[in-house]
Amino acid sequence: MSYVRKSMARALQNNAYPGRGIVVGKSSDGKKAVFAYFIMGRSENSRNRVFGEFENGQLKTLPFDESKVQDASLIIYSPVKEVEFEGGKDVIVTNGDQTDTIEESLKAGKCFRHALNTRCFEPDAPNFTPRISAILHFGKRASDNKFSYELSILKSADGKGKKCNRFYFDFEAVSGVGHFIHTYKKDGNPLPSFEGEPERVIIPNDVRAFANEIWNALDENNKISLYCVAYDLKTGESERALFNKNEK
Repeated sequence: MSYVRKSMARALQNNAYPGRGIVVGKSSDGKKAVFAYFIMGRSENSRNRVFGEFENGQLKTLPFDESKVQDASLIIYSPVKEVEFEGGKDVIVTNGDQTDTIEESLKAGKCFRHALNTRCFEPDAPNFTPRISAILHFGKRASDNKFSYELSILKSADGKGKKCNRFYFDFEAVSGVGHFIHTYKKDGNPLPSFEGEPERVIIPNDVRAFANEIWNALDENNKISLYCVAYDLKTGESERALFNKNEK
């Protein structure tokens, strides 16, 4: 196993279409839990979106121009939700409506894997876009300074949309280290799915600089929106950065 880390700029270099991506990790000073989620698009329908923040830590994809929406089924969803419970708080980050499935599972006392074992890749033949998901686990009190995270990818097993492979990755947080997973290996027709373990990347201390690094590295023609959040592990306070290519 390689312990080499690379910057997000390098991870995205010369890749015009990684699709949708999630990166989760711990800041270099060990004081913050960090995640970022971005979306890209090639079609007019996919590009007609923005991110919108709502109460209770919820993020939604929204139409930029409602008159141009052709099919909302796979492009409008809640990528981020926070779930509080007696033992602490979980933050869910996904590229689809499996956010809701995971939330329902947690509220029923079940887990991340239980929820995703009921789901599979997206029904968008011939790409069969993988479902990528993350969950950040925090302790009951901010002063507990507890933080770990899991990532998952659900992919077509046979290229025909008949069988699904489900991969789960469970991480203990390490200062300065993040893990990056995205839907597609690169651009193509059909789009080739991400392969292997999540990539090890550098998580800096400055969330705004980190968000800018990702946003500037994404292909200018295909990028749509980016959301980045850093949670102070001592106070529980959060710092957020949001970018939308479409602005009213």
